[in-house]
Amino acid sequence: MTIFKEKVSEEYLTTAETKEILADLEMERAADEDREMRYELKRSIEHVNHFAMLDVEESLEFVDQLQELEKVDEATAYKIANLRPLDRDELRAIYAQERYSLSGEELDDILAIVKQYA
Repeated sequence: MTIFKEKVSEEYLTTAETKEILADLEMERAADEDREMRYELKRSIEHVNHFAMLDVEESLEFVDQLQELEKVDEATAYKIANLRPLDRDELRAIYAQERYSLSGEELDDILAIVKQYA
């Protein structure tokens, strides 16, 4: 007998959206004195507080601008928005698993958008 896990749904989030969700969760846990935050939750909150530089509206606008480009799908747009690569090598690392590579001009177009939000 094999137990399979079924993916019920999938939703991409920016770091800013995650920060907002975790902040609400932190407030909820703080209100209940009997519930402690698990180590993983504490570390997640620290991580998003450190790396979330944009607010939710800006981060979603950033993702939308990236998705307007031809070779940027939804998952990649969110990955780029969360990692904010600063040069071609960092951006190529994001595309390393894809079956295609980007030209220098396409890389530069993406990096131009990233620099607007860096």
